[in-house]
Amino acid sequence: MLPRAARSPSPGAPTCRQPGRLGSSRPSPPRPAPPPGGPAPVLPAPPPPRRRLPLPALAARAWGLGIPPPGRSMGRFRGGLRCIKYLLLGFNLLFWLAGSAVIAFGLWFRFGGAIKELSSEDKSPEYFYVGLYVLVGAGALMMAVGFFGCCGAMRESQCVLGSFFTCLLVIFAAEVTTGVFAFIGKGVAIRHVQTMYEEAYNDYLKDRGKGNGTLITFHSTFQCCGKESSEQVQPTCPKELLGHKNCIDEIETIISVKLQLIGIVGIGIAGLTIFGMIFSMVLCCAIRNSRDVI
Repeated sequence: MLPRAARSPSPGAPTCRQPGRLGSSRPSPPRPAPPPGGPAPVLPAPPPPRRRLPLPALAARAWGLGIPPPGRSMGRFRGGLRCIKYLLLGFNLLFWLAGSAVIAFGLWFRFGGAIKELSSEDKSPEYFYVGLYVLVGAGALMMAVGFFGCCGAMRESQCVLGSFFTCLLVIFAAEVTTGVFAFIGKGVAIRHVQTMYEEAYNDYLKDRGKGNGTLITFHSTFQCCGKESSEQVQPTCPKELLGHKNCIDEIETIISVKLQLIGIVGIGIAGLTIFGMIFSMVLCCAIRNSRDVI
């Protein structure tokens, strides 16, 4: 049996356990003793806490556009930045063309064909055109946003890209509103136009000259004649019409198809704007990261 002085370690000898780490077999390095009468040794400062990246930076890193770590070549970073820049340019060109098509479609639907004839009447349903007005306004905004988006991508301006993202968000809300209004308000619009036709039909039966013009407009617009039969309103029917077509059914069919088309166009443009918002957010974050690297 060794004496107690032999069993206790010397002051400078390494121990088998570190304080705070139970069960560790690695010896802890001895702390330097302060010189007699001198200042205490300065311990190294702890490392700073890691900064949490915002959502755009995480998205850019997921696309390979984050800040490259030391020792890695900048070629991949620059290549990814150029790729997303050209993708945004292509999207803006497509977005500008889509805005032109939306304006042309809305103006044709509003001032051409059936809607033009019905809007000339005194009883035309104004709320029926709310979706069209929103659609045409969104198309004009799309053309302007597409142009400024190209400028922001070419100049690599974070301010312009941020404004581009905000405008895309407004367009997204407008197009979703148009699509939802077209699908939900379809039944109300159909019933309103059918009521207009029935009033014109009854006015014509009471007075042959009072509702003559309105009934002719309905028959030529929807290519139909009368309701159950066309004998009572035969003078107002189109001459090129062969057979009998119930105007109540034709009104429901034509308006339903056209409003479904408006809703599909609105929802499709809203889906397209989502990709534009993603591209602009990633490119803006990549531009900021590239300036931080420089």
